[in-house]
Amino acid sequence: MRKLTAFNFMTLDGYFEGPKKGEYAWHKHDQSTEETEFAEDKLQYNNTLLLGRVTYDQMASFWPTENAIKMVPDVAKGMNKAEKIVFSNTLKKPEWNNTRVMSGNIVEEIKKLKNTTGSNMTILGSGSIITLFAENGLIDEFQFMINPKAIGSGTPIFKGIKQQLNLKLISSKAFKDGVVVLTYQPA
Repeated sequence: MRKLTAFNFMTLDGYFEGPKKGEYAWHKHDQSTEETEFAEDKLQYNNTLLLGRVTYDQMASFWPTENAIKMVPDVAKGMNKAEKIVFSNTLKKPEWNNTRVMSGNIVEEIKKLKNTTGSNMTILGSGSIITLFAENGLIDEFQFMINPKAIGSGTPIFKGIKQQLNLKLISSKAFKDGVVVLTYQPA
C-alpha cells in the first residue's frame, strides 16, 4: 500500500494562502543551506507529487525555468524529474514533463492508487485537496512548514473541514531562521 503525505507551508495563525487567492508572498522561500538540504532530502524519496490546478500552474511556471535551475539546481532537478499528478477538470494536456491529469472522483481514484504498488505520494500545497483527502481518511502523514509570521487573514489550511481532525505529533525540526517543520499522523 502506498503512503500519502500532505506537505504545506503555513503561517503561525494557520493560513496557507494570504487574503487574495494565490497570495504566498508572506512565505519567504529562504535559500538557506538548511532548507535547501531539507527539500533535496525529501525529493530523494521519489514520491509521486500530487497537485491541485492552482499549485500546478505556479510550480510549472517556475521549476523548469533557468532561474529555478540556477537558484536551487538539485531541488529543480528533483521537481522536474518527479512523477506528477495534477487534479483538474479543465487541463487537458499538461506542459510540465512527467505530469498526468486526474479528474472526476479524485477521492476514489486516490483510494485505488493507494492500494497499488509504486512510490509513495505527496500532496504539495493544494489546501482544498488536503481538506478533502483528510475528511476521507486518505492522508497518512501531515507535514507543515510553519513560518514565524502571522498575517491576520487568508485561507486556513483546513478551510471548510466538516469534522474534527485529531493528529499526533511524530517529529519536529527547527531551522535557524525560525521556520519549524511539524510532522503529524492521524491519532
